[in-house]
Amino acid sequence: MSNVPFGIKTAATICVLKNGDDFLLLKRLKEPNKDLYTPIGGKLDPFETPQAGAISETLEETGIKVRTMEFCGILTETSPTKYNWISYVYLAEIDKVSPPHCNEGTLEWLSFGQILDIPTPKTDWFIYKFLVNKENLYLTPNMMKTWK
Repeated sequence: MSNVPFGIKTAATICVLKNGDDFLLLKRLKEPNKDLYTPIGGKLDPFETPQAGAISETLEETGIKVRTMEFCGILTETSPTKYNWISYVYLAEIDKVSPPHCNEGTLEWLSFGQILDIPTPKTDWFIYKFLVNKENLYLTPNMMKTWK
């Protein structure tokens, strides 16, 4: 459980790195989402803008330097006991480089078609779907329950 006061959402970034229909995803070594494939990302530092956080998390976790990232939307997730997040989703189209070393887990290039067949948080599939369709994203748990 986080040290954030009860009821306060943790602000974070989700940094999607993409080349065409392929995504550079992280198979996480630790919680949250241990053993699941996720985009890179992390909590915002105090006074850090979401875009600056997305750029710094990308560099920190992959060594890949991006100048800008496109804001794609917001994902809000709430659980009574495990998490309470508002995540700013950013996208960067990058060259298809060999997956770099990452302290958080193993980075792998996976196609959009493979994503339904790998262990990934349920919410993430919606993010990839929106990005492949070039749609802006605003998701809450209630919205996701009604979509298949």
